[in-house]
Order: sequence, then C-alpha cells, then structure tokens
Amino acid sequence: MRTKRITKDHVLTYFMAGLGVFLTISMVLFPEDAFAAAVKGLDVWWNIVFPALLPFFIGAELLMGLGVVHFMGVLLQPLMRPIFNVPGVGSFVMAMGLASGFPIGSILTTRLRRDGLCTKVEGERLMSFTNTADPLFMFGAVAVGMFGYPQIGITIAIAHYLSSVSTGILLRFYGRSQPNTREEISEGSILWRALSALYRARKKDDRPMGKLMGDAIRNSVNTLLLIGGFIILFSVIIRIMTVLGIVGIMSAVILRILGPLGLDPTLTPAIISGLFEVTLGTQLAGEAAANVPMIQAVMVAGAIIAWSGLSVHAQVASIISQTDMKVTPFICARFVHACLAAVYTYLLMGPFAPAVSATMPVFANLQPDGGMSFWQLAAHMSWLFIVLTLALLVFSLALGAFKNLKLIIFRS
Repeated sequence: MRTKRITKDHVLTYFMAGLGVFLTISMVLFPEDAFAAAVKGLDVWWNIVFPALLPFFIGAELLMGLGVVHFMGVLLQPLMRPIFNVPGVGSFVMAMGLASGFPIGSILTTRLRRDGLCTKVEGERLMSFTNTADPLFMFGAVAVGMFGYPQIGITIAIAHYLSSVSTGILLRFYGRSQPNTREEISEGSILWRALSALYRARKKDDRPMGKLMGDAIRNSVNTLLLIGGFIILFSVIIRIMTVLGIVGIMSAVILRILGPLGLDPTLTPAIISGLFEVTLGTQLAGEAAANVPMIQAVMVAGAIIAWSGLSVHAQVASIISQTDMKVTPFICARFVHACLAAVYTYLLMGPFAPAVSATMPVFANLQPDGGMSFWQLAAHMSWLFIVLTLALLVFSLALGAFKNLKLIIFRS
C-alpha cells in the first residue's frame, strides 16, 4: 500500500485551519473582549484611517487615469533607475506613498504591474520601500496625540524617511539578474516626451471624466473597506492573545532578547502590539514614555511605524494577490526598515544629539541627557562624517546617472 507523504503545503493548510478554529472558539469564549476590541478597531478605522486615506486614494486613481503617472515616469526616469533600480513611474508611487501612507504604495504598485509598467521584481522592490507612514500620522497622531510632545514628530519623520530611502537603495540589488522594464526613449526634450506620454496614456484610457471619478470613488471605498476589516480583525486578535496570556509569554521572550541591549521592560507590550498593529503599538509606546527614557520610547515607536504591523502586511498580501508579486520581499524590507529607523532615531537623539542640535536647533530639546560636553567634539566629528558619507553616496549615484542623462535628455 502506497504511503501518503505530508508536505509543507499540507502542514501550512492544517495549521491555518487550526488557527481559524482556535480564533473562532476564543471569540465565543470571550465575547465581551472580542466585541470591545472590534469597536476599538472600528473607531480607529472610521475616525482616523478612512478620512485620512480616502481623498488620497481617490486622487491617486484620478491621476493615474489622467496620465499623470506616465508624465512623472518619463520626467523622473533618470533618477529612479540609477538610485532604486525601478522604472520612472515608480516616482509617482513614491510621492503618493510619502503623502498618504501605507498601504497605498502596494495598491499603486499593483496597478502598475497589471498595466505592464513594471516587472515582477521591480514591483517587489518598489512596494517594499514606498509603503511609508504619512506625515499626519507621525506628527499629529503619534507626536501630539500619543506622546504629547510635538517636537518628537520631526525626529520620527526624519528617521522614518531616511531609513525608507536607505531600504530602497539596498533593495536595488535584489533580483539584479532579472530583466528590467524597457522604457521607451524617443526624440525631443525630456519635458516634451513626458507631455507626450501623458497625452497617449489619457487617450488610451479614454474614460469620460464622470466615469473616471465614479470608478475612482468606488475602487477607493472598496479598498478602504478591506483595510478596515483587517484593522478590526487584528484588534480582536491582539485582545484575545492578551486575555489568554500569549502576549505575556511573547513579552518575556522579547525581553530576553533585547534586555541585554538595555530595553526597558515597560516597552515590551508596545513591541508586541506593534508587531500586529501599528496604531495600538505606538499608542502603548507613547503611554510608556512617562516611565522610561524618552530615547527608548521614540526608538520603539519609530521601529513600530517602519514595521507597520502584520495587519498592514496582510493588507498588502491581499492587494498584491491579483498579481504575480510575492509578499516575502516586502516583509523582509519592513524588518530592515524597522531596524534602520531605530538606528537613525538613536543617532538623532543619542550621542550625536549635540551636533544635530547645533546644525538644526529644532532638535535642541530632544537630547535625552543634559550636559554631554564630553561627547561634544566627537559628536560633531561623527555627524560631519555621516554628512560627508551621504554626500559621497549621492555624488557616486549622480555619476552613475550621468550616462542616462546624456542618453535621455540630449538624445537626438
């Protein structure tokens, strides 16, 4: 008799089925906790996420239908390819991601992939560093609402965006052997070619303005309903895990790993919650800031925002399921982004704080310890070294882009 072999796919299927049964039974056993968590998740979605993202989603849909993405693609092609190794249209995704926050980067990348404007690997690179938090969330919700310290928003935002760009530069080496999108280079100035690309894209779409607006609103609302469902679901999961004591066990494991590095135990619940949902994690970090060193609380909050939570990861996985792109590079990039965000935050608020304060006075009140005169000279020299290193990196990338500039701008 032939023996049936159990594969990894079998194990994963059984595990997911068991997890679903476990979650359902837990919600039946703890209905009040599940209901309260669902209400809290709904409140976050309705009062924060929905009004913050809906205008940007509609605007992005309209701009893509009007051909603006093709215009930006041609105009910024000389920059996006040598720096991030993605097509020029990636600049539109990057700009919208910076303005409106996650998960719009993956939504627009999915649209580009469906339209054939990027390859599979380019799409995976692009969505991995363009899913950033929006400024309103970092400055308003986190700095003012959760920490009660508006100046912290500047530190969090600078560390977040610097680490995002660094992640994008690192990802340019991912899948280097795979072919890139062939971007058409035609005659004329770059501005004229960009305008021509906009006109051709608009004619190809050919939807009347009324239908374009209707489609934009319908698609945006449907996407936000999906996002809202994930936020509510993960809010319930975190609450159930807390009631069952799973969060406590995970906190002990994290403290065992990060404790030797000086992590305050008070911040472990924030890390656990942030592992699943970014808003809940940063809120707990802000509450803990009164009892722990400010630099640790901000580092944890910055890392949580960069990681963005399994809730956002699940949203991205659902969104890109329409394409051949994989979510694994995205998750790996989120881990790298989180680590870099914590490091940049430490550099801005730690030993280099005096040098930063001297060059940017807005950071003067963010030094966690007073009287760091012993480090003053070393900090200035270290900060100068970082600035010079970044300048050399930009200069080397500019040299690499110079050939493309000659070919694209001055081609006749």
